[in-house]
Amino acid sequence: MNSQDRRETTSIWMDTQIMPNFSPLSDNLNVDVCIVGGGMAGLTTAYLLMKEGKKVCVVEAYGLASGQTGRTTAHFVTALDDRFFDIEKYHGEKGAVTAAQSHRAAIDKVEQIVASEQIDCELENLDGFLFAQDDPRPNVLRRELEAAQRAGLKDVALLERAPFLSFDTGPCLKFANQMQLHPLKYLAALAERITKGGGLIFTGTHVTEVQGGDEAFVKTEYGHRVYCKSVVVATNSPVNDLVAIHTKQAPYRTYVLGFQIPAGSVPKALYWDTLDPYHYIRLEKGPSAETEVLIAGGEDHKTGQENHPEERFKKIESWTRARFPMIEDILYQWSGQVMEPVDGMAFIGRNPMDKENVYIITGDSGNGMTHSTLGAMLITDLIMGRENPWEELYNPSRISLKASAEFIKENSNVAAQYGDWVTTKPKTPLADLQEGEGTVFRAGAKMVAAYKDDSGDMHFMSAACTHLGCIVGWNNVEKSWDCPCHGSRFDCAGKVIEGPAIADLKKLDLLTEEPRPSKDLRL
Repeated sequence: MNSQDRRETTSIWMDTQIMPNFSPLSDNLNVDVCIVGGGMAGLTTAYLLMKEGKKVCVVEAYGLASGQTGRTTAHFVTALDDRFFDIEKYHGEKGAVTAAQSHRAAIDKVEQIVASEQIDCELENLDGFLFAQDDPRPNVLRRELEAAQRAGLKDVALLERAPFLSFDTGPCLKFANQMQLHPLKYLAALAERITKGGGLIFTGTHVTEVQGGDEAFVKTEYGHRVYCKSVVVATNSPVNDLVAIHTKQAPYRTYVLGFQIPAGSVPKALYWDTLDPYHYIRLEKGPSAETEVLIAGGEDHKTGQENHPEERFKKIESWTRARFPMIEDILYQWSGQVMEPVDGMAFIGRNPMDKENVYIITGDSGNGMTHSTLGAMLITDLIMGRENPWEELYNPSRISLKASAEFIKENSNVAAQYGDWVTTKPKTPLADLQEGEGTVFRAGAKMVAAYKDDSGDMHFMSAACTHLGCIVGWNNVEKSWDCPCHGSRFDCAGKVIEGPAIADLKKLDLLTEEPRPSKDLRL
């Protein structure tokens, strides 16, 4: 199978911006800082360190922004996905103030970069509206208003309704001066500035080992090494970590639809509700001057723990059409992955149980664009030896005792997934498996992941995730194998496309009775 057999969905950003191509790393290299991951976090970190005079390189397994950055909806916000009253509960009033200040600073930093580098990326400042329609919790908006204002967001205001004409949200909170942009147009320009400034970027370069310390290096699958003074792992989930961070955050799939609507029919702003699972909305330019794309997302679930993910699109469509009758065609549908920390704040800084010069940026909690930017700012200060007032809040080694209940819940859920090893999963008739679909079944002591390609040929691989051995499940939306424990993902052929796993699913040499009924299934 070729690279196109990955068959993942395409976001509006991927469809409207071609990212620059770079060659794979083909020799050993010496730099000041090696950054693993070519998304928002990695490229912003590289840009900021390059501006500080550091010799930097970025290594990316696929193409730039081909991971979760290409699947964002690109809200830059101080209106966080986790409520400020919850952040206060976990981190105190001081922590909530720091959260608000750091996210505000990240928005300002992006604006400053866009202005100074003259980047055309559709950046717009606009208001955001948080509404609680159908939320059974009493006074949720009032509690959030008071907590946000205590955190220093004095311009947050309680309104009678959001500015929709098509439906009444009821009371809502207005967060002024939020921001949106086209993330791939922004990063394409940032990559150009990095290389013009002497930075190096390598795509198609899969990392298999990260080593910190006095002789730090990053090793690739073909054995080449980048020797460096510091390593920044800016993948959505750290690929250099076996356990430490993965017990403190959980992977969730989130779903997005892009609807064509008449231009100007929905007031341009950012919108979010408080439900669980929640919904979020923004607008983007349409295929013509007379149209816009209403981007609606949400309906999150734990990665690998939904047998029919396509149903999530149906729920979003139903929810959105009920509120926006001007909707025309569906132009886009895609999904992404967010990492939810147990205490609501990202993990940014020195990697726990690692050398002092290995850093991570993870735990976006649904605010990946803003978190990635503030993460790059914080990591830059740490590498440059400067104090940063955000360091304590985002410290990856922190222990959040007040989030113990959430920690226990998420890790109990992970433990339960290993039960798949002892359950019976009989082999379904593989002749009945549709082309482009996969299934998991037991063959003796092995759990097998089977995929039927477009030619009708079967491909067999171990269903054990190469991170910690959890049994993967088939994702019929993205045509991928998803791990329900820590969120590793593999394409239909078993090639790893998302960490924390760094190795592909093991190929199995199975013979199957379909379409050759004279042969038995055997190892």
